[in-house]
Amino acid sequence: MANIKSQIKRNRQNETKRQRNKAIMSELRTSIKKVEQAAAAGKPTDELYRAAQTKIDQACAKGVLHPNAASRRKSRLASAISG
Repeated sequence: MANIKSQIKRNRQNETKRQRNKAIMSELRTSIKKVEQAAAAGKPTDELYRAAQTKIDQACAKGVLHPNAASRRKSRLASAISG
């Protein structure tokens, strides 16, 4: 346990950010999974795909995902629903 005031604050901030990032990634993975399951079942995926794309963009904007990783995920998702 840290006994330096600034490190105690930094630990608090890190925990807050970790919780936020965890929630964002969980929502992201869930939305991607929904799109993939709908595509495998042959159901329409337009609305789900748009929602997943939005989640990916939001994660990228918040700094949870690297821009290239976000682009890669969107690309793989698009190819998964197209073929």
